[in-house]
Amino acid sequence: MLAMLTLCWGNLRRKKMQNALIALLIALSTLLISTAVAVIMNSQDIFSKRHMAAFGAHEIINLTEGLHDQVKVADWWAQQGGVHSSRLLPYKPWTGLAYNGDELTNLYLYMMSTPDMPLGVDNLLPAQGPATLDAPEAGTVWVPTSLAYKYDMAVGDELMFAAGSEPVSYKISAVVIDLSHGGPFSTTARIWMSEEDYASLSPRIAGNEKYMLALRYDQLEQSSSYWQRFENDLGSPFLESRTSYNELFSFYFILNKVIGFVMCFLGAVMIVIALFTIGFTITDTILASYRTIGITKSLGMLSSQIIGVYLLQYSLLAVAAIAPALVGGKLLSDLVVQSSLSLLKTDYAPVTANTAAIFWGVGAALLLIIVLCAWRYAWKARQVEPIQGIRYGMSEQSHSRTHRASTSSKWLEHLSVPALIGWKQISSNKKGSLLIFLLATITTAVLVFGTSLVTSIYNISQTAPQWGYDNNDISIIVINNSEPLIQEIERAVQSNEAVRSINWTGSATGVIPHTDTVDGQTFSLPLTVVDGSMDELGLASLEGRNPQLYNEISIGVNIARQLQKEVGDTINIFIEGKQHQLLVTGIFQSISNMSNTARISRELVQQFVLDSGFIELSEGADADRLVHDLSSRFAPDVQVVTQQTLLDSVFKEAAGVLLIPMLMMAILFSAITCLIVYSNCRLGLRKDIKTYGIYASLGLTITSIRRALTIGTASIAVIGALTGVVCGIYLLPAMLRGLLSNYGIEKLPLIVEPAYLVVIALCVPLITAIGCWLASTILQRMSLRMLIAE
Repeated sequence: MLAMLTLCWGNLRRKKMQNALIALLIALSTLLISTAVAVIMNSQDIFSKRHMAAFGAHEIINLTEGLHDQVKVADWWAQQGGVHSSRLLPYKPWTGLAYNGDELTNLYLYMMSTPDMPLGVDNLLPAQGPATLDAPEAGTVWVPTSLAYKYDMAVGDELMFAAGSEPVSYKISAVVIDLSHGGPFSTTARIWMSEEDYASLSPRIAGNEKYMLALRYDQLEQSSSYWQRFENDLGSPFLESRTSYNELFSFYFILNKVIGFVMCFLGAVMIVIALFTIGFTITDTILASYRTIGITKSLGMLSSQIIGVYLLQYSLLAVAAIAPALVGGKLLSDLVVQSSLSLLKTDYAPVTANTAAIFWGVGAALLLIIVLCAWRYAWKARQVEPIQGIRYGMSEQSHSRTHRASTSSKWLEHLSVPALIGWKQISSNKKGSLLIFLLATITTAVLVFGTSLVTSIYNISQTAPQWGYDNNDISIIVINNSEPLIQEIERAVQSNEAVRSINWTGSATGVIPHTDTVDGQTFSLPLTVVDGSMDELGLASLEGRNPQLYNEISIGVNIARQLQKEVGDTINIFIEGKQHQLLVTGIFQSISNMSNTARISRELVQQFVLDSGFIELSEGADADRLVHDLSSRFAPDVQVVTQQTLLDSVFKEAAGVLLIPMLMMAILFSAITCLIVYSNCRLGLRKDIKTYGIYASLGLTITSIRRALTIGTASIAVIGALTGVVCGIYLLPAMLRGLLSNYGIEKLPLIVEPAYLVVIALCVPLITAIGCWLASTILQRMSLRMLIAE
């Protein structure tokens, strides 16, 4: 045992740089993988706890069109065993909210008449203010965390609501977690006000009163049977809208899934590099110590004991690296979870990651993998024969190969001496060259993908149609809808020479009957109704085209998947209680509603209520000036904003959350690449030190030798960088597509900036060259006599 410990300590002491590098790789891979697993698992766990505490909904029924008696609907569900229903909540939709003198854009409000708490299902959880919720006092409102945290609102602040010609103000008396309507990137917010304030404000809000009902099932998988009985008792398909659990809550996890995917991928890559380096190091150590191993075997040391030396060495390195990495993973996972799930944070229940069991499992799994890898490569020590080790310092086969006459290609004779040095650096160290190529490829792919992803989100306006949005310059959000107002806006817009076109959109609900669904269950389909040209709106399709005739429809990819429909098929759908057979002309993707929607023309809807207008400007027109002119003329009946403002209000939050993890991983991979190249080149230089001494004795300067080595190494990195650019543009987005497909994105709309590609493609070989140049300083520190004598 003492001999094993002595040999183990000798291996650790002699190769400090390589051992430190391997430990660093293990530590970083442990950090990334443990953080990713902790983030993904804790996101679901934290949300599940909040959902249980709120007795959260599995479905939300919206009774908005008056097609069913809301009281009868609520009574039917209240009488069902195994289903819990909330109170029937009346509300009116509204836009127009100002805070601290600034108008908040891209925000749709549901003004709720608040009964005494609890609601029964989908209860509100206190975040700031009173620890127990009863009902808002007169003159005060409750706001969700999705609104309050985004705009730094606090209890006691005043909100100004536009209501006709006389705005009204209310103070915030509580901030609440509203799970079903307060998720990340939400543009809707339920404003909870007292029944008295609601009764006095409701006549000033245009439109009919609407109702909301939340359902929770004891067994969620039995929901389809309840709906079949409900529609049988109703005597027709349910013609209003209903929102499922996945649609309500999926966006709570999307950022953490993306971050977790990237971290897991990079952590897996890093641990593979660590295992490759371990195998390379063990193999090189066995070859370099062939004579020593032969002598120790001749003295009676068993092969199993020699293998045990390597197992002990890398087990100690792994433990020393994994332990602090798990501590760092705890801190990093807490940071990511608190940032991405901040909407679930309260003064009474902070968001913290529960990581103990996760980290123990990840640490044990990585330790086992490393030990198995060390055992696999250390097994080669059994093949060392004592006589061959003492006589040749290598196997007899390797000795014969080494002393065989050279059969090098004749083309090498035409290379200059520096070029020959660079080529020998590559060809004589094939495993090391392969490692540098893989590192350059992976690092470039990660940098290209991360840069493209963050750039795409920051510049979302350039690819808005591919994300499911319009491609116009200005949006008009209608607050108080009336025919004379719409006509006056159209006259004002069309008289402006800067305007190329204006189109209007509204919303409706379609119902797919159970006879046309795969699972035999009726479901509601939110519809975007376009009064005008979808092509002028800039709406894009993945397949086919936009509807142009009244009997055509374009559907989201998730709807196409659910109904098993393709372009050219027909769909039977109820709209306002009337059945239509529509031709599918296009399939599109949309992140805002997970592609669970469809687009139809205005002719199919009788009771059409405008939601928004979209203005396309001539090239070079001043959008901000037109926004100012229309706002000053028509506010507060409409809200006029640029498309960039609307997109920024949603996606800047996502870009901010992604930026720090992506930047951290880019720095880590760049540093690791430089360190591995440094270690690999330094090892190669020590092996061939005599050769470089001969070159120096023949008149080559140390600087020219170092330059030749650096150029040879950098040339491998250039090839890897070019391969990595292709992987970063095509391979990594394709891997991420499987994750985003559930969110309605089949093709990730990445913005690839050529300037960034050039910088990254140059940056990675530069990092590699720096690592090699630094490693070659070992030649500069040795005298010519020492090099030759070596």
